[in-house]
Amino acid sequence: MISTLITIAVIAVLVFYIIGIYNKLVTLKNRFENAFSQIEVQLKRRYDLIPNLVETAKGYIKHERETLEAVINARNQALNGLKAASANPGNPAAIHELAGAESLLGSALGRLNVVMEAYPDLKASQNMMQVSEELTSTENKVAFARQAFNDAVTAYNTYKQTFPPVVFAATFGHAQDASLLEFADSAEIQAAPKVQF
Repeated sequence: MISTLITIAVIAVLVFYIIGIYNKLVTLKNRFENAFSQIEVQLKRRYDLIPNLVETAKGYIKHERETLEAVINARNQALNGLKAASANPGNPAAIHELAGAESLLGSALGRLNVVMEAYPDLKASQNMMQVSEELTSTENKVAFARQAFNDAVTAYNTYKQTFPPVVFAATFGHAQDASLLEFADSAEIQAAPKVQF
């Protein structure tokens, strides 16, 4: 009788322990998905600001149409990458696609900044100063949100790769590691780009 009670108690403890592992995996996954949604909010804000930047610049740099189109195309590609990553922030391919698109957008914005340096009237424009200030603020928010996302992904991956959760992770639908969101020029982006007009 006592051995049966001990066996039942051990089984109950194991069941509750396994339930605890499952719940922690779900909690950590939800945290990194929520952290990604914070990135999504800031990137959408950034993508909404870029057409304003281009429209403001159009009046001053009419013969730089190719550069302006490159910025808009890169913005659209980054927006598509964001939509794919938003559908499944745990998908490494979608996160990698977003990172690549963001790198292209950063490069296109950098070229636009270089072109704008040649136009003092544009740099002094009240609209351009306001848009650039909002863009700089948004870049800082993107950097902080990306850091929070990467921290949440690291916590999730670390927990699911430790023992004993690693034994149960695949069974509970957590087989694939989540990917960090790293841009090609991470050091540059983390320092928030300096937009000068």
